Amino acid sequence: MTIKISNCEGFEWDEGNIEKNWLKHHVSKNECEEVFFNHPLLATGDPKHSKSEKRYYILGQTDSGRLLFIAFTIRNGKIRVISARDMSRKEKRKYYEEIEDHSKI
Repeated sequence: MTIKISNCEGFEWDEGNIEKNWLKHHVSKNECEEVFFNHPLLATGDPKHSKSEKRYYILGQTDSGRLLFIAFTIRNGKIRVISARDMSRKEKRKYYEEIEDHSKI
């Protein structure tokens, strides 16, 4: 599944998702947006959750180095965050392994 986040024109926010991400996981809207601009970044398709529209997830870090998992979709050329939380141990392992593999190239 190809992801073209570089072609996106910004973010589209639903007030419910902003509040949900903060209340459940203490992840702010700003932190979510930072992840998309920081490197390294690991993005992939999420076919398991792509029933009515294509969904993706991204593993990355905020400006302060917080490691986040973000589920999102792209609507009308804008990134729409569905859910954001801290990475699990398994996701951190995958993220760091991917970084290591890319640094060898």
